[in-house]
Amino acid sequence: MRLVPELRPYAEANALRRGILRFASSRPGAWLFARVAHRIDRPMYRLTRGRHTFASLVAGLPVVMLTTTGARSGQPRTVPVLGLPTPDGLVVVASNFGQRRHPAWCHNLGANPEGEVVVDGSKRRFRAVEAEGERRARIWEWGLAIYPGWTQYERRASHRRIAVFVLEPV
Repeated sequence: MRLVPELRPYAEANALRRGILRFASSRPGAWLFARVAHRIDRPMYRLTRGRHTFASLVAGLPVVMLTTTGARSGQPRTVPVLGLPTPDGLVVVASNFGQRRHPAWCHNLGANPEGEVVVDGSKRRFRAVEAEGERRARIWEWGLAIYPGWTQYERRASHRRIAVFVLEPV
């Protein structure tokens, strides 16, 4: 069983995918994707029986379905996020397209680090650990090889530190 869908570095992406990734990291692209992508990803995920999302098909990014427990509501919340396989394990980055605030799932993991992730149709329980120091720097560099757009997000979100979580199996 694969950890995540096939992962290709940005440098190996075709021109169309590189263009989509560049657009996604731009201000207009990030604004659009932040408001639209999850609305397309969920139905696409259901239609393909958990094999693909819109982002995984057009941009080649490894998207997984992350389920957290709502910090205030206590209810399960499922969102499509980029699930980056690294030597440290499966990683999710709370970039929120470089927006002013952290994504809601980041707050949820802070309140309750246990959850579930669906990777390639397979459910797995996890405990999220925020990467710090050298571990975070190593993961961040690894991630930039896959999606260099995080550099732009980091610039735009310079008022906050983008959280990087390792989803450790439980």
